[in-house]
Amino acid sequence: MAPRAYWKGFLKLSLVSCPIALFPATSERDKISFHQINRKTGHRIHYEKVDAETGDEVAQSDIVKGYETAKNHYVELEPEELEAIALESTRTIDIDTFVARKEIDEIYLRDPYFIVPDGNVGQQAFAVIREAIRKEGMVALGRIVFTNREHVIALEPRGKGLMGITLRFPYEVRKESSYFDGIANEKVPKDMLDLAIHIVETKTGKFQPGKFKDHYEDALKDLIRRKRKGEKIAPIEAPKGSNVIDLMDALRKSVQGRGRKSPPAAAQRRQPRSRRRPATRARKSG
Repeated sequence: MAPRAYWKGFLKLSLVSCPIALFPATSERDKISFHQINRKTGHRIHYEKVDAETGDEVAQSDIVKGYETAKNHYVELEPEELEAIALESTRTIDIDTFVARKEIDEIYLRDPYFIVPDGNVGQQAFAVIREAIRKEGMVALGRIVFTNREHVIALEPRGKGLMGITLRFPYEVRKESSYFDGIANEKVPKDMLDLAIHIVETKTGKFQPGKFKDHYEDALKDLIRRKRKGEKIAPIEAPKGSNVIDLMDALRKSVQGRGRKSPPAAAQRRQPRSRRRPATRARKSG
């Protein structure tokens, strides 16, 4: 059975438009999920919407959206009031501008979607828009509304269709300086850097997502299988770290462990003891 479209509307480039359907490009449906159950009865937990003060259950028809302006004071918004600010992008992706793909910072990327023509009408217009974007090697930026919220969406050709990726707004992105400014300007010795680069080179390969393995998902499946068989599950003791880390020694052992290429000659030479950097000490993590 064909998947159900998440959104339907029109794609518009100036005066050219066509009907389109949008589908989520990813899914977590196949992942193991859990229900909450009552340990005593084995029955599923049922949640009810209740008034925070009276404890009485509230009917769905009596629930409205509210914006808190002060403690326990809200501005209530009715569905028809929210509809009154409906935007054109509710049913149309209007392409505003084109930018180079490399100009979009990855931190702004949110969710990917597949975009296809909706029916036979407009197939040619869809192809014209797709090929114009492809030929220019650019990414088209437009606006779209999901669940009453507007998003910026980046469109680029993918095969015979388009891929759209919603983007975060600037106010949703935290400033990296709040986290990175406290990192010390550590000077990296050349011999250590050479060994680290050598390790990177020996681990270099192709991006092959087909080889990605979800070890936790496999462990969950095995745990469920064993529980169904009635096996008793013993907790696993967390591994303990070592007290002292000699960074240079760890780098050399990492290179030797790979066993593929010889490390750089300069990095193999041990520095005179008087010039060696002191070992970096790390507290035991417990």
